[in-house]
Amino acid sequence: MSQVEKAQEFARLHKKGEPLILFNIWDAGSAKAVTEAGAKALATGSWSVAAANGFGDGQAIPLSLLAVTAKLISVTSHLPLSVDFEGGYAVESEEVAANVEKIMDHGAIGINFEDQVIGGHGVHPIETQVARIRAIREMADRRELPLFINARTDLFLQESDTAHHQILLDDAYRRADAFAEAGASGFFAPGLVDPELIGALCERSSLPVNIMVRPTTPDNETMAGLGVSRISYGPAPYRSVMGMLKSEAEAIYRHD
Repeated sequence: MSQVEKAQEFARLHKKGEPLILFNIWDAGSAKAVTEAGAKALATGSWSVAAANGFGDGQAIPLSLLAVTAKLISVTSHLPLSVDFEGGYAVESEEVAANVEKIMDHGAIGINFEDQVIGGHGVHPIETQVARIRAIREMADRRELPLFINARTDLFLQESDTAHHQILLDDAYRRADAFAEAGASGFFAPGLVDPELIGALCERSSLPVNIMVRPTTPDNETMAGLGVSRISYGPAPYRSVMGMLKSEAEAIYRHD
């Protein structure tokens, strides 16, 4: 498939009741393994990519290295690739769009793009994030690539007390509406775990909703029934693999 065809296929895979499952990867090796396991598409996780290269999360990994990682994954697997692009490695809209273009040039057909203030506190005002999303969409349109912009809100991740998530729902609705109007393709709400609230967001949002698996989220079948269109695993696969590696290494060195 061409890059455009991959982008179109990726969008088609987002279905209510039959969500796209993304077991997040971090390099070409993990991409090959997940592809061979039967995945329909691939998506990196920013935490995992950074950790695999010795960096912390929060755009600490250089953009140039992230781009090379995307390229290596793209040539390893024939599947559509979405890259977790955090805050776009910039604040100003034009700079963000230029940075996204670099990732597109290296094979990505989708991005996660979050509203949290990288290196600061809270989330960007809606109007700021709308301008950033709009700039990305306009750039992608000029390139004639239907880039899948998975607009992420960090409202729920930044509130560790899930009992307060109900209060944040109206803000999430406003962001979903505004991001959709700006050209977003999906709405990502990591940290949201309550089934009732997930269902309410899926019903209210005009965009396909993405939920990240956490220890307290409903199982995938339940989330499908709630209307979720995309389920991702974030850093969990990387942590699992590294945990197994460490455990096996410890067993060897204990007997060395």
